[in-house]
Amino acid sequence: MMIVKFSSAFAAILLIATASGVSAQTTEPQPLDRPVSWKRLLPNVINDQRRIWTFPARLQRKKDWVPAAIVLATTAALLALDPIEAGDFRRSSSFHTFNQVFSGNNTVIGTVVAPVSLYGIGMIRRDLKMQKTALLAGEAVADTEILTTFLKDSTKRLRPSAVPASGNLSDSWFEGGPVFNSKGSFPSGHTIAAFSVATVVARRYRDHRWVPYAAYGVAAVVGFSRLSLTTHFTSDVFMGGALGYAISRFAVLRE
Repeated sequence: MMIVKFSSAFAAILLIATASGVSAQTTEPQPLDRPVSWKRLLPNVINDQRRIWTFPARLQRKKDWVPAAIVLATTAALLALDPIEAGDFRRSSSFHTFNQVFSGNNTVIGTVVAPVSLYGIGMIRRDLKMQKTALLAGEAVADTEILTTFLKDSTKRLRPSAVPASGNLSDSWFEGGPVFNSKGSFPSGHTIAAFSVATVVARRYRDHRWVPYAAYGVAAVVGFSRLSLTTHFTSDVFMGGALGYAISRFAVLRE
């Protein structure tokens, strides 16, 4: 599939970027590089979840509540625009080819292939930093999936495509199916996973100027595909991107 090839190519691009700066043997570890290995993945995820779910208790600090308030205010503003945006995408036929390439299944495969490719390349090159980056990306995806499942089941928001043609796109909350089906619209699971992987890669290779642009660019395309496919509202995608970034940077990388 095209997206699989693209994700593998992205991993190769990252390899070229890192190789152009330093060799595998001379790569300096990131300051306060967080320990990660296959054995530590589960304990790390459990520890991450503790940080994620206790975050509200830290909102009294300005450095925490200010960005949280900005994200919530932006999401609230986008909620008002959701019916307009969703209606436009439902009526549009301009993204047929794009949607075939960036279908839901293809973007899931791509999100998995990218870190797996990094890990494989890291093993071949004996590049511990690259291997750790892949493991941290996997840890981030696990963290986001746990939170996403809870939020989807709690909000039970209908997807734009699930609202009848004559239905009210403004009335989409608490309308979904049974608990634990994880098929709700809020937030976008594809977007939160894509941005969690992108953030790990971008932060750990931020010294290579264009790696963050490539990583976040791919994640943004995944997010846009959720709109063009009418499987999510803009607020779903925005919150997914914000949560993916925050969880990776502050819970996984501990920056």
